[in-house]
Amino acid sequence: MKRTTTTRLSVGLVAGLLALTACGSDGDDGPVETDAPVETTAAEEPEASEEGESAEVGTIVDVAVANGSFDTLVAAVTAADLAETLSGPGPFTVFAPTDDAFAALPEGLVDALLLPENKDTLVKILTYHVVPAAVMAADITDGDVATVEGQTVALAVGEGVTVNGVNVIIADVPASNGVIHAVDAVLLPPDVDPAALLGGGDDEPASTDDVEED
Repeated sequence: MKRTTTTRLSVGLVAGLLALTACGSDGDDGPVETDAPVETTAAEEPEASEEGESAEVGTIVDVAVANGSFDTLVAAVTAADLAETLSGPGPFTVFAPTDDAFAALPEGLVDALLLPENKDTLVKILTYHVVPAAVMAADITDGDVATVEGQTVALAVGEGVTVNGVNVIIADVPASNGVIHAVDAVLLPPDVDPAALLGGGDDEPASTDDVEED
């Protein structure tokens, strides 16, 4: 009987030590407990979502750079020194021409716009694509809206959204400071003359007249 009692006491002490160890482990290893299935769903997923948004969804410039379809636009924004502005708090809506949209411009126009002497015109064109508010496609209605450039663009909703008659081909690309809608053509303000930027056309008639007079 004594041995049995001793054995029971030993088992009791071991069980007590294991219980104390378990309690100590619970107190020291809080993050480990967070890995339990129930607690992961409740606590970790929102944190991962919030961190994911800040880490994965960058500013309008970040999104354009990462997308790969707006390389010319990114180059233009950089040449116009607008990257910092479009990385600001906003919010902004950018009707972003794709690389194909820029490629459809008259030959040599993009190169001309990237020249330092045409920076003011480039800024004018780029800011004509920006609305100083975050506007999702579902919220767009027919009418004119003011751009950062100062003039208005005409929005219309039919089978899709158009801006000055230009099609929005990808809508609602999220950014931390606004939203991007990809468009299939470059919007030119009414007072920008592409021919003037390309230049060289006015000299030919004058030289022809000189030849005829001689």
